[in-house]
Amino acid sequence: MYKERCGTMKYLGSKTLETNRLILKAQSMREQKRLWEILMIPEVNRYFLTVPVKFRDKLKDWNIQKKYYEEDMKYANDKDVFRWSIFLKETGECIGRISCHEGHDEDENINNPNIRGVGWIIDSKYHGNGYGTEAAEAMVDFMFLECEIEEIITGAAICNPASWKIMERLGFERQEQTKMVQYTFLDELTEDYSYVMTREKFLLNKIIK
Repeated sequence: MYKERCGTMKYLGSKTLETNRLILKAQSMREQKRLWEILMIPEVNRYFLTVPVKFRDKLKDWNIQKKYYEEDMKYANDKDVFRWSIFLKETGECIGRISCHEGHDEDENINNPNIRGVGWIIDSKYHGNGYGTEAAEAMVDFMFLECEIEEIITGAAICNPASWKIMERLGFERQEQTKMVQYTFLDELTEDYSYVMTREKFLLNKIIK
């Protein structure tokens, strides 16, 4: 259950966000199989990082995942959960998901809930339409302007420019040092760029725009 935490961050939960073409809604069980099907697309899951490799085979089994999602969705509307399903306004189709999560191991063992990581997946048939950028911008705006988080630290595989170019379009600063990352569906380690956006930098970018 949700518990109020210390710090400056405002815990507003997965508030519905709208863009020109998209609606981002708190996740529900209704679209979880659709999201799982999207995740099983090789072009989508190649750089998926959230689940450790040792659970890869379980992740491929919907019957196992369904039980996990049913439990997870009990907390989808808690105020300290920031995860959205992405829907097309025009058709209502669910095309992906996006999150702003507390730091995990891949985020330099961050223990401060005011410093977060981000991640998203978009159905491969909609790649190249700018939906990832549109959803990410809405989420980042919400997290900095309304929730008032301090910082986002994230990364992307160097060989996955579709992802890191979104970060650069949004004003994230690429760090000098790269790091080797173990992605869920890849056996070999992959070299990543690291990116940072502070609230101060975010607000400055908004003024400049």
